[in-house]
Amino acid sequence: MASISCSSKKINAVVNFPKLQTLCLSIPKDFRISMQNMRKNAVSLDVNAQNSVGKDIYQQKKSIENSVCKILVGENQQPMQTIEPYGHDDDIANDKLHAILEVVADRVEMHTNIGEQRNNWNSLLLNSTNMIILTATTMAGLGATSGVAVPVFALKLSSCLLFSAATGMLMVMNKLQPSQLVEEQRNASRLFKQLRKEIEILLAVDHYRVNQTDVNYMMERVLALDKAYPLPLIGVMLEKFPAKLKPTVWWPPLNDQFQRERRLQDKERDCNGWTDEMENEMREIIDVLKRKDKEDYMRLGNIALKLNKIFAILGPMLTGIAAIGSAFAGSSSPAIYTAVGAGALATIVNSLEHGGQVGMVFEMYRNCAGFYQLLEESIESTLEGELERRENGELYEMKVALQLGRSLKQLKELAMASASSRKNGETIQEFASKLF
Repeated sequence: MASISCSSKKINAVVNFPKLQTLCLSIPKDFRISMQNMRKNAVSLDVNAQNSVGKDIYQQKKSIENSVCKILVGENQQPMQTIEPYGHDDDIANDKLHAILEVVADRVEMHTNIGEQRNNWNSLLLNSTNMIILTATTMAGLGATSGVAVPVFALKLSSCLLFSAATGMLMVMNKLQPSQLVEEQRNASRLFKQLRKEIEILLAVDHYRVNQTDVNYMMERVLALDKAYPLPLIGVMLEKFPAKLKPTVWWPPLNDQFQRERRLQDKERDCNGWTDEMENEMREIIDVLKRKDKEDYMRLGNIALKLNKIFAILGPMLTGIAAIGSAFAGSSSPAIYTAVGAGALATIVNSLEHGGQVGMVFEMYRNCAGFYQLLEESIESTLEGELERRENGELYEMKVALQLGRSLKQLKELAMASASSRKNGETIQEFASKLF
């Protein structure tokens, strides 16, 4: 049997990689020699500068340093741009406007929080005062029906004290008018939000053209709002019972408004969207605002003011009469009827005054009259300004129409009706605004 033997040879494979040579950046010999010479010259100049204070030596040293920098950086490379120092007028104006924006945002929060607090204050004081008056009236009635001497005296004393406390509380409430305070804070919060939006739009759209005049105007807007709607109650609180209603003014004078509007001072526009017909239309709108809207709201505001004065005097007077009647009340005396009747009437009057928020209604009418006065002054100042400095006529007409809740067609029809009624010697029956 033949045997077959297979011999396997072991194969060894060796891969030889080429040796990595160290990469070196060769510098030209001439460059190295020039660098060494410059370095030697700089050292010698430093030594000479220390020995003598000659200006020529320092200038030579600076020229050598500049030439070294040029060689290192390269002749073809663009020089670095110089950074302008911070403190440019436009940058400062932008920073000031951002600071005003932060203050306005804080004012919004302050007026919102204080408005909620005073609203709760109005509700709590109204409910507490009514409960005190009703409790005192009940005690006075029970004291008249009781036959025991000691309980009668105790009930009369308690009723007298409760009526006296209610009288003091009503005097304070009628002096402060919490519902009117709430309406003031509500309007202030809305107007500060509107101002905050205007500043944000100014910074976003016209960031590179803001100047110190814009900053001063916004500062005046903030201070005018602070004056129109003060936060503290002592010293600067608005008069709650003025002799006559005057519209609330929350804006600075509008005479220099067009000096501030640099964005609208474009000399390239000839007509600027204005026509004689549009100017006459705006003057008719002013006439309707004066004769109808503003006059009507001032009339309603004066009615609310008189009603509030009557309630403010009548409430404490009734509780005072009830306190005196409960002190002299007997089992069959008419004083008990006086105490019970005056207490019941005092509860009704207090509920009508503070529950019905007559002070808030008066403040609302006063603010509406202020809104129409602001619109009237804005249109007048726009028409008095130079044509090229005005806001675009079509844009301004649209803004006026939206503020009055009308379309452009309705605004033109109102102006035509006002002109025709004035020619015929009649009074226009239609109001300018459809919002209020």
